[in-house]
Amino acid sequence: MRAAANTGNQWVAVTLRVDGAGVAGPADVSAAWHAVFASPDLLSAVAPLDCVVVVANPFILTAALLDLMPPSRVVFAIDADALSDEGAPGRISALHDEGYRILIDGALPAGFAPPPMLRAVSLDCTDRMFSPGTLSALFGPHLARAVNTAAQREQCERAGFSWFSGSYAIHPAASGTPDDGSSRKRLLSLLGLLAADADTRALETLLKQDPALCFQLLKLVNSAAFALSMPITSFGQAIGLLGRRQLQRWLQLLLYARQREDGLANPLLPVAALRAAQMESLCKQRGGDRDEQDLAFVVGVFSLLDVLLGMPMDDIVGALNLAPGAAAALTERSGALGRMLRLVETDAPSPDMLREANVTPLQWWASQLHAHHWAIQVSRNL
Repeated sequence: MRAAANTGNQWVAVTLRVDGAGVAGPADVSAAWHAVFASPDLLSAVAPLDCVVVVANPFILTAALLDLMPPSRVVFAIDADALSDEGAPGRISALHDEGYRILIDGALPAGFAPPPMLRAVSLDCTDRMFSPGTLSALFGPHLARAVNTAAQREQCERAGFSWFSGSYAIHPAASGTPDDGSSRKRLLSLLGLLAADADTRALETLLKQDPALCFQLLKLVNSAAFALSMPITSFGQAIGLLGRRQLQRWLQLLLYARQREDGLANPLLPVAALRAAQMESLCKQRGGDRDEQDLAFVVGVFSLLDVLLGMPMDDIVGALNLAPGAAAALTERSGALGRMLRLVETDAPSPDMLREANVTPLQWWASQLHAHHWAIQVSRNL
């Protein structure tokens, strides 16, 4: 399960793929998808995003399965090799007639001319190069998968892709200068105050030194998410409204919402929110108390500070004076928090990784749904 963003770095879909390991045949794959979509939580958790369902062939999409997949929310990315199977083009045409959007996943079989309605593609972009305008003659949106660097993301956009999925957000361009030295120092000071549970006046004093962060905080508390009858105009009011615990969480995330030079949303924001919420969910499901859940959230949201600030994580952790367990998780990925962090950094953790972290597959699935729902809401409100 991985999010896909548009050219403005806003999440527009989640891509879903069922691991074929240990699956005997099409009937088992269909049953696996049925288990995924039979839960009412999936579509509500990722609303209003689309679900891009990556499948090997259209025949696993039975009538019973399609009943769980509304065309308004589900897009099928069907392996291009399946088009050479007998009856597959007709089956895909029927899906199109039922209102489903279809992406052809991968290169077309040699000599095959696709039906006219199959004009959008999904491609695994690992180690692939594209010329500008490669897809300009095709109707989109086209999905670029496995886009793992900012440079690759830019190349895919020039080629004509408009949806991007991969780890490019955490591998920014080398030329991208994070924040200047004074800004980094101010952010670290604020994070230190939050970690030390400093008083409101100290937070307010430091906040006033960062106009961008002040703007984002006031914008947040005056957003539709809080549905206030009167606007909030001061930091003291904002702090009073949010409460200490929520203030800390929102400020930690607001650091990722700072405006970029290109004017686009920071792609790190929803990733940081996703990690934080998933860490918290896993901790809670394992019986962690409120303080332990808060610490898990902090580890998740702080895990991308080295990317955000362009600094070694050891230096960041040293400046923040974090609890030993949180520091070890962030710098060494050790301890219970470190094992959970390794999980949330992985798209599809192996059964061995789940067992090592003492997390069941159902707990992992529940944490994914909770985290995606939270990250989607955060990115829409900030």
